Amino acid sequence: MDLGLKGKKVIMNGGSHGLGLASLKTYAAEGCDVAFFSSNADRVAAAEKVIDTAGTGKVFGTQLDMTGNPEGYASWLEKAVKDLGGCDIFVHTASASGQGATGDWDRCLDLDIKGASIAIDVLTPALAASDCGSIIFMSSTAAVEKFVAPQAFNAIKAAMITYGSQLSQALAPQGIRVNCVSPGPIEYPSGNWETIKASMEDFYNGVLAQMPMGRLGEPQEVANSVVFLSSPASPYTTGANLVIDGGFTKRVQF
Repeated sequence: MDLGLKGKKVIMNGGSHGLGLASLKTYAAEGCDVAFFSSNADRVAAAEKVIDTAGTGKVFGTQLDMTGNPEGYASWLEKAVKDLGGCDIFVHTASASGQGATGDWDRCLDLDIKGASIAIDVLTPALAASDCGSIIFMSSTAAVEKFVAPQAFNAIKAAMITYGSQLSQALAPQGIRVNCVSPGPIEYPSGNWETIKASMEDFYNGVLAQMPMGRLGEPQEVANSVVFLSSPASPYTTGANLVIDGGFTKRVQF
């Protein structure tokens, strides 16, 4: 399927590994130019090479720590628009979970929600100028069903779904679509579930036993949906929360 992404400009906060990197590789393979950052300079350099190999578009990777740095983050977003020559798609993947801080209310609020809000303020003009403006918020199945324990990550990711839904109504007149993607347990090298498997084997095995497909997910399985949902091939979808969890969550969706 031609997703209509050739030449489109994609900005992602995060993106040096896991779901973000898999998505950026897929955007690159579709012919997009991409900009991303990570707090780890070595990861940025490694990710740039992988993304550059995947496609022929431009790749702008930057070392940046957005933690407690809203001004620097906003400045990076403005620079990314200039470097790319616009913004057609924004993907918000930055999260306190990547820092192992799922119980830290301040960091979850700053990275997961304020990180989204700041980006919307900065990028809305560029997205409105696009002929296919699209925003993806990365949430989690922890937002829609009890998981592990009451904690900041779960509640803030639920708030993100509400924010995204209401934002989709507000931005639709400007031609900007807003959708959420909520992955279930996804396993990849250096990811949270690899750490859990090594340090909490019984818990890992307990979650694995609840997976109807008998395995945890892979980053590419989420990335494919992120890229499609944000693309011109899905032009009438907005305000949705796409759950990608292999049947892990048990609630009935309406």
